[in-house]
Amino acid sequence: QVQLVESGGGLVQAGGSLRLSCAASGRTSSYAMGWFRQAPGKERDFVAAINWSGSHTDYAESVQGRFTISRDNAKNTVYLQMNSLKPEDTAVYYCAASRYSLITTLGPEYDYWGQGTQVTVSS
Repeated sequence: QVQLVESGGGLVQAGGSLRLSCAASGRTSSYAMGWFRQAPGKERDFVAAINWSGSHTDYAESVQGRFTISRDNAKNTVYLQMNSLKPEDTAVYYCAASRYSLITTLGPEYDYWGQGTQVTVSS
């Protein structure tokens, strides 16, 4: 069983940066990992994903060039570096793990989810 715990969320002004972390209990080094977000009243959307080795990444168009996903398999941790934040980035951010080793952008293909961390960007 894999448990995921996100941290690093908070309140930041527009243009600022945050770094989210997702610590996994259990071995996730062979899993693809992803970040999703859900704004109030909206569906949960894909943000970024990384394959098991970290050699391939994928991003939602809305965050391309501003966000960077990375992982440290020795620490069972995945990161999301968020730069040039905008008010529309405000959401609860969720970490997810997929037993598929390849990248997937589809929520149903993820097997484990964290509880989420709130990111609020003020204008």
